[in-house]
Amino acid sequence: MDTPIKFPQVAAYYFPNYHIDARNERVHGKGWMEWELLRQAKPRFKGHQQPKLPACGFQDESDPAVMADKIDLAADHGIDAFIFDWYWYDDGPFLQNALEKGFLKAPNADRLKFAIMWANHDWVDIHPCKRMQDPLENANLLYPGAVTAETFERVMDHCIEHYFSRDNYWQVQGCPYFSFYSVEKLVAGLGGIENTRAMLERFRQKVRAAGFPDIHLNAVIYTSPILSGEKTPVDVEHVVEPLGFDSITSYVWIHHFTTDTFPEVEYDTIKEAYFKYWDEISARSALDYYPNVTMGWDASPRTDQSDRYDCCGYPFMYMLKNNSPEAFAAALEETRQRLLKKQLAHPFLTINAWNEWTEGSYLEPDKICGKAYLECIEEVFKKATAETSEADLSVRRGEQVLNTIDSAS
Repeated sequence: MDTPIKFPQVAAYYFPNYHIDARNERVHGKGWMEWELLRQAKPRFKGHQQPKLPACGFQDESDPAVMADKIDLAADHGIDAFIFDWYWYDDGPFLQNALEKGFLKAPNADRLKFAIMWANHDWVDIHPCKRMQDPLENANLLYPGAVTAETFERVMDHCIEHYFSRDNYWQVQGCPYFSFYSVEKLVAGLGGIENTRAMLERFRQKVRAAGFPDIHLNAVIYTSPILSGEKTPVDVEHVVEPLGFDSITSYVWIHHFTTDTFPEVEYDTIKEAYFKYWDEISARSALDYYPNVTMGWDASPRTDQSDRYDCCGYPFMYMLKNNSPEAFAAALEETRQRLLKKQLAHPFLTINAWNEWTEGSYLEPDKICGKAYLECIEEVFKKATAETSEADLSVRRGEQVLNTIDSAS
């Protein structure tokens, strides 16, 4: 008997820059991983807690044994899937080995589902970022996010062959889940709305030909641009909906909040602003919106530690304070309750993030809080499992009554 799916499901974004990659070595030197930025991080003002250090040390995520520990941690604490930030540019893949060598070769990979969010944004050299009037505009562009139709064809074929066919690829109502970080870059590379819609329909056709009912196409949206290439808010009604996407979601709360407050903003302040946004986008868009819960935010490790820290644009920006495990648990519970009221066919939420260490948003145990944030997920979503089981039991009881009546008739 198949294990019933609990609702809502929990999917954590996974940022795979903690292993050796040939591109990074060409830019930063032999053996470089983003752990180097965390090692060098320091407090930027009084009371600022840095560096944030992983309890298990600076591990290589492309090692299947290391990834196996991560999978067990996630599965044991109520996480259903990792959504990998997945990079593929016109000249090929980048940062693939956390998934391909680590996750997929881990002996316990079947304990956790995985999915792809094509992180098709511009990759600029911000490791670390120098302080300028507009840091990202002046950063060195290494890999453009806009790609050709030929590249997209290769992406489709690779994902169908190597990922979707696996038993532990995450599905939404039987359809492989595939998300795009930047709709703006997708449209720019493919030459407009009409061409992009045609390519997305081609993706659907290929997935159906591979034996699936369809593909679940998801778009990440934002109202407050952060990264290089994010110029304007994503236009859901006039761009995302006409492209034929199935749903929309968010990567991080920061994408929906602007402020002049610096250097810290209260966690609950941004939470309330995000919930307001959630209500607005749900009322405005015909697409299902799947919410996000953000654990924290502190991008200061990505800044040049010798530069003055002031507010001049990502990663020189505000950070969240008082994002305690208790505050995080409250956000999870409120999100769970609100999501269930939406009555979506397949409710889930995303969490930022499993391991965005240099942006201060991570679930992995650190040396101060240990597993506390993971334990919040376990506690909150035990309720979801119990309530789902009780609901299933009620349905079965109702079916038994109906069957009894039918038999008597």
